[in-house]
Amino acid sequence: MINNSFHIISPSGVIDPTLIDGAKERLTQWGFTATEGAHARNVSGRFAGTDEERLNDIEEAFKSPQVRYILCSRGGYGLQRLAKRLYESPLQGCFGKTIIGFSDITILHQVMAMRGIPTLHAFMCKGLSELPDDSAALQAWHDAVAGRNLHYTFTGDALSPHNHYGAVHGKIFGGNLSVLYGLQGTRLSLNEVIRQQCSGEDTPILFIEDIGEQHYHIERMLLNLQMSGIFDQIGGLIVGQFTDCEPDEKMGETIYETIARVTARYSIPKLFNFPAGHIPENNPIWFGKTSVLEINKDNASLYM
Repeated sequence: MINNSFHIISPSGVIDPTLIDGAKERLTQWGFTATEGAHARNVSGRFAGTDEERLNDIEEAFKSPQVRYILCSRGGYGLQRLAKRLYESPLQGCFGKTIIGFSDITILHQVMAMRGIPTLHAFMCKGLSELPDDSAALQAWHDAVAGRNLHYTFTGDALSPHNHYGAVHGKIFGGNLSVLYGLQGTRLSLNEVIRQQCSGEDTPILFIEDIGEQHYHIERMLLNLQMSGIFDQIGGLIVGQFTDCEPDEKMGETIYETIARVTARYSIPKLFNFPAGHIPENNPIWFGKTSVLEINKDNASLYM
């Protein structure tokens, strides 16, 4: 019988083991059970174990009947090497379990999206270890895993001038823009997820964020999504944080202005500056669950 226990795995980069300890301590304080994969603390170059070890931990986490939430310890880089095998694997026991993570974990979000299984785009061991008790993002994280609905409202200065008004009812997909770009043209692309998982009332809402990318790289990736027909298929856009992505003076505009320009022809609700991504207060977002996005001149809200 599946319970509310957590199992920590390290499917990508090497993790500071004290962050695993800190995450387990906080989860235990909240009354959850927290275990970890056999190779969660391994080191193999820049990776948390060999490809085989990391794949084994992912598959074992899904197989375990005691696990409800699979918490990825951190992102970094590494899942791209496992993407094909994850797509082709039956991932025995995956239904009824929830992947938690962001950044490189976008690949696992896509793997689960292809199976119609909701996932939680949220911070990982570092956030659980270091955020203070009064953190709004920490409380939202706790609410999400405790089964409570998430509801974000923005007013005043929190409203971006790039927002586009409207309302949409659908399911959120996406994640790290660079990782999504690397999956285009594959069986884990946004096109494939939308084709297989969105029909009828399941309007796709795209969420994107990134870190450390050149301004023109971001435009290149956006234009790829445009030419791939992604923006023609979505019913809403949520733009998160683009951390350490400095605007290029030669581009003649800010990064948000570039995103707004590339998507200007699409008359859909667009919410800019959502507080999620590579920031300490990385607010959780449910992927693959029915959500409502509403934006007007006075306020914007996202309900999941």
